[in-house]
Amino acid sequence: MNQTLHERLHLTLELQRGAFRAEMSPSLSVRLDRLQRLRAMTAKYSEALVTAISSDFGHRASQETLLADIFTVESGAKHAQKHLKAWMRARRMPTALHYLPASNKLMRQPLGVVGVVSPWNYPYYLAMAPALAALAAGNRVMIKPSELTPATSALMAKMVAEFFKPDEMQVITGDAEVGRAFTQLPFDHLFFTGSTAVGRHVAQAAAQNLTPVTLELGGKSPAIVDRSCHLKLTAERLAYGKLLNAGQTCVAPDYLLVPKEMVEPLAQEIIAAMQRLFPTLEGNPDYSSIAAERHLTRLQGLLSDAKTRGARLLPTHQETLSGRKLTPHLLLDVTDEMAVMREEIFGPLLPIVGYTRVEEALDYINKHERPLALYWFGQDAAAQQYVLEHSHAGGVTINDCIWHLGQEEQPFGGVGASGMGSYHGEWGFRTFSKEKPVFTQARFAGTQLFYPPYGKTFATLLNLLKKIV
Repeated sequence: MNQTLHERLHLTLELQRGAFRAEMSPSLSVRLDRLQRLRAMTAKYSEALVTAISSDFGHRASQETLLADIFTVESGAKHAQKHLKAWMRARRMPTALHYLPASNKLMRQPLGVVGVVSPWNYPYYLAMAPALAALAAGNRVMIKPSELTPATSALMAKMVAEFFKPDEMQVITGDAEVGRAFTQLPFDHLFFTGSTAVGRHVAQAAAQNLTPVTLELGGKSPAIVDRSCHLKLTAERLAYGKLLNAGQTCVAPDYLLVPKEMVEPLAQEIIAAMQRLFPTLEGNPDYSSIAAERHLTRLQGLLSDAKTRGARLLPTHQETLSGRKLTPHLLLDVTDEMAVMREEIFGPLLPIVGYTRVEEALDYINKHERPLALYWFGQDAAAQQYVLEHSHAGGVTINDCIWHLGQEEQPFGGVGASGMGSYHGEWGFRTFSKEKPVFTQARFAGTQLFYPPYGKTFATLLNLLKKIV
C-alpha cells in the first residue's frame, strides 16, 4: 500500500477522533447547525451538482438529479432537524418489580467517527443521506465517493471543505486503491452502499477491526403482477420505476412475474407507456445515459447472451443511439440459464416471467437470494397479504415502484444478501448511535438481601421471585 496514502487517511481519522474526544456529546444546537450547513451547501451547489453528475454520466436528466439526489438530501436534513430533539432525549425504561425503587433509562450517544463509502448511481444522495444521519447523531464523518463519478466527487470535496471543518466532515477522493485503504480504517461505524460482491469485501475488511457495518446492497428486486391489477396503470408505474435514471437504481424492478395469459398484453402496455414517457431517446434530455462504458458493455452482453439462449427481445424504440444511451428492452421467454436472470441488471432491461399460480411466483423468489425491494400490483387484498406473509425483501411498495425508499418515517435497508442494517429518519440516527442502558440503584435496595453469607433468606427470596417474575 502507498505509505503516503496510508498516513493521510490515518491522520484524517485521528484528527476527527481527537475532535470527537473533545466534544463527545455535541449539543442539540451544534447538531442543528451542522444539518443547517448541509442544507445550505446543497442549495448553493444544486446547479453545479446537476452539471457535474450529468458530465459524469455522459448525460443525466437534470430533473432526476434535482429529485433523487438533491431534494432527498434537503428533505432528509429538514426531517432530522424537526425531530432531532426528541431523538436525542433519554428514554425512561420499565424496571422490574424486584429491582424497585431503582430505575432504568436508555440514552443515545454518538459513536465517534463514521466512514461512508458511496456509489456512482446517485452520487450525492447516497453520500450525504448517511452523512446527515451520522451528523444528526453527533458523529464526525469521512466520505469516500465513487471513482466512477470524478467530477461529482471533486465537487463534493470542495463543497464540504467550504461548509465544514476538516475535523467535522471530509470527502476523500481517489481510485479503488484509496477505497480499499479507506475500508480498512478502524472506524467506529462503516456505512457502505454498492454491489453485493463488493459489500462482501467491505465486510471482511471491517471485520479485521471489529468495525460494525451497515451494508446497503442490491440484488434482483422482483415485481409480482396479480390478475386483479389495473393493467394500464400497472404498466405505466413499472415503466417509470424501470427507466428512472435509465434503470440504474438499486430498487428498480429487476424482473416481472406475471400470469402467463397477461404476459403479452402487459408487455405491449409497458412498451406503450415507455414510449409515452420518452417519445424519443436520441437527443431527449429526459432520458439518462449509462454511467460508464463498462456498464454499457455489460448490459449489451446481457442482451446478446439472452438472445443467443432463446429470449425474445422487444425494444421499445427503433432508433440508433449515440453516446452511452441504451434502448430499453423487454425480454420474454427468459430462463435461469441466461445471465440476465442471474445478475443484477442495473439498466433499462426488463425480463418478464410467466406464472400460473402465485405460489409458483413466490417459490421462484424464495429460492433465490433475498431482494432489496419487492413490488406487488393488484386490488385483491387477500392476495396482497398472502404475498407479504410469504416473501422476504428489504422493503415493499404496493401498486407502484421505488417510493418506499423515500419514506423518512420508515427504515430503509436490505435483508440477507441485499444488505444489513437500515437508515432514514430516526433509523439512521439510531444506526449511528450507541443506545446505552443506564441502571440507577436506590439508596435502600432490596438486592442487598442476595448478598452472602447465603442461607435460608436467599432461598426464600429466590423462590418468591420465581413466582412473581
